[in-house]
Amino acid sequence: MDTSRLHEAPLGSLLVLSGRLAQQRWGSYLADHHLTPAGVAVLTTLGLHGGELGHRQLAEMCFFKPATLTGIVDTLEKSGHVTRAPDPGDRRAVRIGITGEGRAVLAKIREVRTLHTPLTSVDADPAKAAIIREFLMELISNMEETGEPTRS
Repeated sequence: MDTSRLHEAPLGSLLVLSGRLAQQRWGSYLADHHLTPAGVAVLTTLGLHGGELGHRQLAEMCFFKPATLTGIVDTLEKSGHVTRAPDPGDRRAVRIGITGEGRAVLAKIREVRTLHTPLTSVDADPAKAAIIREFLMELISNMEETGEPTRS
């Protein structure tokens, strides 16, 4: 890809393009392991929160609509990564639990994520990486609150 034309592109455009490319790369890696980014989000959330959550709570924590989560859980259940069980406190609800196989694949994913290999020479510099992290965290926070990017 010829990036010379991108030097004058708006920051938002660069953010979208870099996100798309990173998602494609990560998606390809996960596909090799029969996973999707959404499936990893579910496994990670379960792993961080005791291994079992209610469907609605899990959807909220993963930033999915409950109906969207249903399909993701269907796929993870078929692959043996999660189980569904009735919620003992609410007969209408189900709880989603991570399995041993789900924990094993999550451990592999965590290992890859924690290699701390810089993506560029910019994020190899801790001070610059901190600025990038602050920018991204504020962008995410602003978009969660308003649904669109805003300036603080």
